[in-house]
Amino acid sequence: MPTTKQRREAARRHLERQLQRREEREAARKRFTLIASILGTIVLIVVVAGFVYAVTKEDKGGNASAGSKASTSPTVSASPTSTPSAAPSTKARAAKGATVKFDGVSVVGAADLGGAPGVTSKSSTTPTKLAYKDLVVGKGAAATPASSVTVQYVGVLYKNGTVFDSSWARGSAATFSLTGVVKGFTQGIGGTTGVPPMKVGGRRIMILPAALGYGAQGSGSSIPPNAPLVFVVDLKSIGAA
Repeated sequence: MPTTKQRREAARRHLERQLQRREEREAARKRFTLIASILGTIVLIVVVAGFVYAVTKEDKGGNASAGSKASTSPTVSASPTSTPSAAPSTKARAAKGATVKFDGVSVVGAADLGGAPGVTSKSSTTPTKLAYKDLVVGKGAAATPASSVTVQYVGVLYKNGTVFDSSWARGSAATFSLTGVVKGFTQGIGGTTGVPPMKVGGRRIMILPAALGYGAQGSGSSIPPNAPLVFVVDLKSIGAA
């Protein structure tokens, strides 16, 4: 039979074991809390970083789109389905001087190459071939149907003079290859049988039958089907073909 001293010693050891287990459980709880806190912080950082990346990417994408929209290009396209950009001329001064008339087309400031010519047209006829009139005869190099050219131009409907395109309105000349535009533009600038090529420094009226423009399909809402067109073109320079 254990003595009183032995019973006390056994009780003491039992209490110590209880205290030790309690301390171990408390230490384990603290470790779990610390690990959970660290994991929570990591998850939060990942979520915030992902959100910042998504916002930054979206912002850059939006800026890129805005930059794309700001760019311009010639609208006299080889594809008859391309839609020209109609625009009132507000960025260039109006040409001054005498008015010249040709086959229902009137050009105000015909010889003033420093300003945008005022072009009106009213005709009930339907042209079947390219017609032209030189308002200013250039003295520079002559274009060819394969030339790359820089031009200023105004485009209107032959029937009623509605402006459907204008490089003057966009504020800068257009540069493109004559192999990549409607046939009437190629022939009217580069020359063809019966139509001499334009020379640098010249200004020309060109009346295009629909077959040499946008044809039976027209182009968007700006150019109706089978619409004859008028262009007044200034040839500024010629580049490599």
